[in-house]
Amino acid sequence: MAGSRTNSRLAGSLLVELRRDGGVPLHRQIEASIRDSIRLGRLPYATALPPTRALAADLGVSRGVVVEAYQQLTAEGYLTSRAGGYTQVAISPPPPPVPEPAEPVATPRIDFGYGRGDVSSFPRAAWLRSLRRVLTEAPGERFGYPSGRGVPELREELAGYLDRVRGTSAAPGNMVLTSGYAQGIALLVHVLARAGAKRFAVEDPSATDDARAAAEAAGLEVVGIPVGEHGVRVDALDRVRADAVALTPSHQWPTGGVLSAESRAAVLDWAHRRGALVIEDDYDAEYRYDRAPIGAMQGLAPDRVAYAGSASKTLAPGLRLGWLVLPRHLVDDVAEAKVAADRGSPALDQLAFADFLARGEFDRHLRRMRPVYRRRRDALLAALRERLPELEPAGVAAGLHLVAWLPPGLDEAAVVAAAARHGVDVHGVAPYRMSAPGPAGLIFGYSSLGERAIAAGIDALTAAIDDSAAAGTRRR
Repeated sequence: MAGSRTNSRLAGSLLVELRRDGGVPLHRQIEASIRDSIRLGRLPYATALPPTRALAADLGVSRGVVVEAYQQLTAEGYLTSRAGGYTQVAISPPPPPVPEPAEPVATPRIDFGYGRGDVSSFPRAAWLRSLRRVLTEAPGERFGYPSGRGVPELREELAGYLDRVRGTSAAPGNMVLTSGYAQGIALLVHVLARAGAKRFAVEDPSATDDARAAAEAAGLEVVGIPVGEHGVRVDALDRVRADAVALTPSHQWPTGGVLSAESRAAVLDWAHRRGALVIEDDYDAEYRYDRAPIGAMQGLAPDRVAYAGSASKTLAPGLRLGWLVLPRHLVDDVAEAKVAADRGSPALDQLAFADFLARGEFDRHLRRMRPVYRRRRDALLAALRERLPELEPAGVAAGLHLVAWLPPGLDEAAVVAAAARHGVDVHGVAPYRMSAPGPAGLIFGYSSLGERAIAAGIDALTAAIDDSAAAGTRRR
């Protein structure tokens, strides 16, 4: 019996509901409840039931009532019992019906997906050291409900890092920590809508999912501002009379354009004249290869620019760590909206990131990853140059993706579909346009692919384009 006790689960208590005025004897009710639990799998095979005295005490009945119920279920074969041992479940529930097999989903052999870093390179050992330190050293009050602004240790470290590396004008008091860019933009839009904003502008094309969805959910009209070679066209921004605009000025998504100093000044002048807010998504800013660093717009006009960043591309999206550097007049309202949304982000993760920053681990991780991503970018450019010279790469100096513009006469959607048939997942630019016309192009994310996989992917894409041409999608 000692062996069966070791191998069985012990049900310390059971959910048995009794109705003393229902006209059904109590032992019958206990039988029915346990029988149903066994049939439904809530009491698996070999689970040891509570002793009759314990269950009788829990239910407020005499031990004899429980003994009678157990004896009946034993007679039916649901339970088994030995002298001096536990009463155990003796059968397993019938297996559920086998569902019809689903159609297999084709997994791409080569995935040029964008918007992610190489999570396999996450610095686990360094992160674990930081986590252990904060578990040991964090003051007890950090384990209470966090404030909407986030733990002060991380706001202090982030402010110093962003001012040093990105040229912001950040202070711990004008920061709100979030669970990523998506939540940050949603909180901001919510606050702006409550303050009376009516129209929200985004780049066209752009990754509009987060900003556009949040703005539309808040009842704002969303308008697209055309993007040129060097980022958003300021002349078009001047005409839309928006209350806020979301920009990626340091590395426009997806075209990779960089907003010039003159255009930045013009955007900020527009914001001052309109009393509008510029939301700066500092997308991919930490990864640059062939250009000098470009500072954040927020440092030029902290009263008109809300700076949004996250650890999703630099560390891992699963950490759900993001931040906003806000104009003073928005901080309290955004922090209140954060508390209303989720009662604050997990304190341990924030404290670990603060320690990670303070000890220079974040800088070391970025220094390790920049040459890795640069080699992958170079491998992609070399493969395109050799196999598909008619494609024109753009936005290659920074970030984790590039765009390759297609030559006239090559249909973007047909190429994407043909690539999928050849096991290559690559996205076109067209789905990210709102209304502004523009050339056809493909978006290549390269951060999570090795150099051999990149070359193999371009070989397969070349075959796909040849197939498209043979099918008549290339106009000659």
